[in-house]
Amino acid sequence: MATTMSSIGNHEVAVKTGVGELESMISQSPSPDRVCLKLAQVLHVSRNEVALLRLEKNSLRFIFPPELRSAGVIPLTGSAVAARTAATRTPLLSNTFTRVKHVSLFEAVKLAPGEEDRSQDQVPIQKIMSVPVVGPERKVLGVVQISRKGLDASVAGADFTGDDLKQLEHVAEILARMPFMEEGAKV
Repeated sequence: MATTMSSIGNHEVAVKTGVGELESMISQSPSPDRVCLKLAQVLHVSRNEVALLRLEKNSLRFIFPPELRSAGVIPLTGSAVAARTAATRTPLLSNTFTRVKHVSLFEAVKLAPGEEDRSQDQVPIQKIMSVPVVGPERKVLGVVQISRKGLDASVAGADFTGDDLKQLEHVAEILARMPFMEEGAKV
């Protein structure tokens, strides 16, 4: 039991340290790529399991991953999870995401080769957390999503927890202060 409690404590310290590192990046005006790669590291997901969308003219546009920047926009009036998250300002946690009706078009986009394991690039999202990025005066700036992908839920990784969602909500507060989240900012 002591080992389990110790490893849980170590994980919490690592996540808090990582979130602190994200916060310290604000003054450096980092790229969305750099921030999202750090976010993946902090939350123990792969690069292809992080999505960051920015609100532009009543639609959401991907700013991470970069391969989806030119993939089009998601109208806020649509039924996509990101659109619902932004429109309702309500976080979503689903560990049974394949049962949720959603647009899977973006899951099929091949991401650029990198150094990490590429085996999960074009597999379905099994579990997801989606959180609005809300700036000053409660203005929605975008949406951040963290997923777990796999051919089925049993190989996608651990279920997301309420604590994971709280961490992502805290990260969204940090993201809201990043210069690249402002509409029209260069990415």
